[in-house]
Amino acid sequence: MNDKAMESGPEDSGYVSNGIKMRYPLWTTLGILLIGGFMAMLDSSIVNVAIPSMMSVFGVGSDSIGWILTIYMLVLGVVVPMSGWLGDFLGYKRFYLISLAIFTVGSALCALAWNVPSLTAARAVQALGGGMIMPTTMSMFYRLTPRHMIGKAMGLFGMTFVVAPAIGPTVGGYLVEFVNWRWIFTINIPIGIAGILLGALVIPEIKGAHPGRFDWWGAATSAIGLFCALFALSEGSDWGWTSMRTILLLYFSVTFLGLFVYHQLTTPEPLLDLRVFRNVNYTMGNLLLIIVTIGMYGALYYIPIFLQSIKGVGALQSGELMMPSALVSAVMMPLSGILYDKVGPRVPVIVGIAITAVCTLAYSVIDIGTSLGFIILLNCLRSIGLGLIMMPTQTALMAEIATETVGRASAINNVLSRVAASLGIAALTVIMTSRGAMHSAHLAWNLSSENPLVTAGIQDLTNAFSASGGGSSSALYSVIGTKIYQMSFIQSMNDVFIITGLVTLLAAIPALLMSKAQHQKHTSGLSKTEESILIEEGGLLG
Repeated sequence: MNDKAMESGPEDSGYVSNGIKMRYPLWTTLGILLIGGFMAMLDSSIVNVAIPSMMSVFGVGSDSIGWILTIYMLVLGVVVPMSGWLGDFLGYKRFYLISLAIFTVGSALCALAWNVPSLTAARAVQALGGGMIMPTTMSMFYRLTPRHMIGKAMGLFGMTFVVAPAIGPTVGGYLVEFVNWRWIFTINIPIGIAGILLGALVIPEIKGAHPGRFDWWGAATSAIGLFCALFALSEGSDWGWTSMRTILLLYFSVTFLGLFVYHQLTTPEPLLDLRVFRNVNYTMGNLLLIIVTIGMYGALYYIPIFLQSIKGVGALQSGELMMPSALVSAVMMPLSGILYDKVGPRVPVIVGIAITAVCTLAYSVIDIGTSLGFIILLNCLRSIGLGLIMMPTQTALMAEIATETVGRASAINNVLSRVAASLGIAALTVIMTSRGAMHSAHLAWNLSSENPLVTAGIQDLTNAFSASGGGSSSALYSVIGTKIYQMSFIQSMNDVFIITGLVTLLAAIPALLMSKAQHQKHTSGLSKTEESILIEEGGLLG
């Protein structure tokens, strides 16, 4: 056994994993790493609830204020592909701390913004750091954790993906309602500083693979292609999907991403090594996550709108109603990681797909009279399903990737997740809009005075409405218009849930093609038995 690995002292405490010596136990180190990831994911949802307050303070409309959301997404698409090379070039600890520092500075600038342009620029700085945090954190999780324990570790990592966005609206709603909208950014500053100081102390040095020369052509084509794709998906519903701007953006996106793929497959030192898709688990895992992500946004996007616009629930209470499902996710992620270590990905993922699909289809019975308790129950059951899907899949797709390519593979996975999320929202918006128009026209015909079946009834209702003190016939038609909107929204939302439930079922196909990963050989120079002894004696599980 390597006795030096067991030495203890002020510079070397003896904690060893994958040949990396750490000052603190593995779970302590991974917990500190999650500070940055949690902040970045929390920021993805916490800002939305402050939009009305920002519009009021700056005196602008939704078109102008929407840029603070759009710019964040666009910058993420540009910087994420570069994160793998930068991690290898700078070393993962240094790169993580730099990313967290940029995110923290960007948050401070957001809190100090005096108008929409300054806030938009500050959000771009924030996204520059936030976009690099998540793939870098994932890479370090894989570099630090022994592969036979990776399920538990990724279960911990997965909590940030689900819990942080889920509690964002609650935290944001509280700060906006009782403090000030600027505090949704101010709160990041002390947490970011603490994360930087603790990270510098606790996180070990993690050297990247030989980075090679920076692929400028690959960076340029991926940046332009992803920028155009995400911009088109973000604004297409407002511009119109057949408008010249949308078509041109999609054309440039396809062109530059095509050039990017060709260049990556032919250059000896690619920015992103697309050859990782030769691995079946990596390819099937990413395909599965794309399908589930697209299907997942039906509930994430429309249930809060339904609660606030139709049920009349406030933003803060709406966030609170989503909290139980976040707590279920917090429990399920570690449990699904343990299941992965024992049985592999296929069984928990297929069970999770079945639960998620059934619960999503069950959303299609929701109407204005549905109790809040029923919605909370469905959210919690659906969180169980998603918990069984996300982390076993995420773990399996990365577990067979060689150590030297983990950073690049993580960057590809993050890019695909971003594009899938934008694609999901765009596609569901198109479906919701078209189905809403159809249902609205149908309901309006059934309730209009032009329909001979209800002509007499309209007059009787008008007389009764006036006699009860409700007002004139125009007031009655206003009430009818409101009801038409509510009913058409509910019916189109139910259509979306049926479609997303069926889409989720398609994820079973790649799930069946996945297998338990054949773990890469340890890079520590120790046998698995020797490393296990070091883990127990050195306190890696402490």
